Amino acid sequence: MSPSRRIGILTSGGDCAGLNATIRSAVYAADTLGWTVIGIEQGTAGLLDRPLRYRVLTPADFSGVVLRQGGTILGTTNKGDPFNFPMGDGSFRDRSMEIIGGCRELGIEWLIGIGGDGSFAILRKLAAQGDLKLVGIPKTIDNDVGLTEVAVGFDTAVTVATEALDRLQPTAASHARVMVLEVMGRDAGHIALSAGIAGGADVILIPEIPYTIEGIAEKIRRVRQAGRNFSLVVVSEAVKTADGQPLQKTFSGGERRFGGIGDYVGSLIEDATGAETRVTVLGHVQRGSSPTWRDRMIASAFGVHAVKLIQEGKSDRMIAWANRDVIDVPLEEAIAHYHCVGMHDPLVRTARGLGISFGD
Repeated sequence: MSPSRRIGILTSGGDCAGLNATIRSAVYAADTLGWTVIGIEQGTAGLLDRPLRYRVLTPADFSGVVLRQGGTILGTTNKGDPFNFPMGDGSFRDRSMEIIGGCRELGIEWLIGIGGDGSFAILRKLAAQGDLKLVGIPKTIDNDVGLTEVAVGFDTAVTVATEALDRLQPTAASHARVMVLEVMGRDAGHIALSAGIAGGADVILIPEIPYTIEGIAEKIRRVRQAGRNFSLVVVSEAVKTADGQPLQKTFSGGERRFGGIGDYVGSLIEDATGAETRVTVLGHVQRGSSPTWRDRMIASAFGVHAVKLIQEGKSDRMIAWANRDVIDVPLEEAIAHYHCVGMHDPLVRTARGLGISFGD
């Protein structure tokens, strides 16, 4: 294929709401400027397979339904570092040149990567090795990508978590219970923090702020003394145990993932307060929902700006949202500036001002 005016686009890492809106906006913007968009299926895995897995994308591929769909029509993967790829015999091999060869076979010089900091680090290394021009669009429900106020998928995840608290509150009040909601958040507590404030939580536990069980119990006692018969607790999945240990489960193939902190905290709350406690683990429903209006809007703005950068010949950049505007920043700096919840984050101050406890 001729390399002239050809853009590859892929989604990488975990899925989230808004990915299809992002792909759609890039295709629409490219079409107006005369660029052809090649959708690469299953992330970089589509460039490892032979024959290659891809499709040419046009505005005709995007009915009104696709904009509203969660997930990604291209598929994605969060496994297999191409520079150290696990093989079937237990060995590892550098397969990066196979991916670069796939791009060359498709005539792709420009690549739009929709991912998080881990995906960006790999794609940036591939781009440097293969003389590819890369533009990154941040997506993650964790909202932990640096140098952008928001990433695609975060707003929907927070909305789902907030709605869960809205549904837990009436049953908590009906039975005089403590309700513990475990939400996603691999390393950062942005979902728990935002949903906890919006959903009227009494306690928010995030990995960035150490807690004690007595600190949690004291807040629940004060709530009861004030005359309310229930409490809501939100805990991020990456929160550690009271003695500072990560709580993980081992799955098939030896993969370890966060899991169980909600049950752990709930049991300790019940022991410390005597309150009947129930735990809800929200899990992947935070990823699979139809995107909110804000995620669709952010996704659309990011996709258009990515194509604009390509039209201007600017690469190694990441699209970002700052001060109600779409900007672009050096991709290397975005990867380097990990965005966790700071002790003096405005929302931490807001939560404390509302009397919400972090268990500290």
